[in-house]
Amino acid sequence: CEPKIKMSPLHPTKPPLAMLLLLLAQLPCLCVSFQARSTPLLAKNLCFHASSKPSSSARDMFTGIVEEMGTVVSLEERDDMALWDGSVGSGTELTVKGNVVMEGAYLGCSISVNGVCLTATELKTDANEFKVGLAPETLRRSYLGSLQSGDAVNLERASEIGGRNSGHFVQGHVDGTGIIIDKWIDEDSLFIKVQLNEKNKGDDEEEGDSELIRYIVPKGFIAIDGTSLTVCDVNSKERWFTFMLVEYTQKKIIIPKKLVGELVNIEVDVLGKYAESALVTVMPRIEELEQRVKDLEQKLLDSNK
Repeated sequence: CEPKIKMSPLHPTKPPLAMLLLLLAQLPCLCVSFQARSTPLLAKNLCFHASSKPSSSARDMFTGIVEEMGTVVSLEERDDMALWDGSVGSGTELTVKGNVVMEGAYLGCSISVNGVCLTATELKTDANEFKVGLAPETLRRSYLGSLQSGDAVNLERASEIGGRNSGHFVQGHVDGTGIIIDKWIDEDSLFIKVQLNEKNKGDDEEEGDSELIRYIVPKGFIAIDGTSLTVCDVNSKERWFTFMLVEYTQKKIIIPKKLVGELVNIEVDVLGKYAESALVTVMPRIEELEQRVKDLEQKLLDSNK
């Protein structure tokens, strides 16, 4: 599946809008293409970890279909963590108890905890517990740093790319957090309204979490605490959106138990980011083409006077 668009200084047979639509229609082909070729972009955006267990197939992404609700055992600040050069550093370590995710688990495997892709650094198979480190970037973008012993968490093992996916492509790279501002029942469904935070996402970034609203669209995908969900309504001006949980899902994830005012981790659909990135490079050419069309139209008008 290869992209069919070939940009030229002036495409006389297709107006600018048609070219833009053609590009958007071929984004799935672009995505399949760079996945198949294992480009640097793919390697940058997927969770690749040094593993003590070789794998015959790639298990580097998630589906957003939560496998179980685990329990936080502890969240500790440590100052005795060995670094790559033999020195000792400080960091945050999270211990979680889970049953399903421990099946087939190995040192270095990826496990999604409330939507955050984390690397298993220690396994206690007899107690069904695993440990993961929380990097400063993880603590900035998510609310994992506020977890307490006994808290329930959504858990999912990494899935095979190319296998069945009942959710959507979830990387486990949380973009930011939102606050639950309302909840209501609609027959057997639970509706939840979330407002994006305005806090800065990182030390070197000026945009806050509220900027994520441009990637959230009605009927689009979104991952909330690692759960693949469908967006219902969006209010870009007030920075809120809603989603709905069916009766089955309500009993399988932690979100229904959260109260108004509590935080959720948010990961927007990565395909929207790729689409924006592609359009950033194309839009200047489209604007140039539109200007040429306007100039030609003006010349025609002038010649007919």
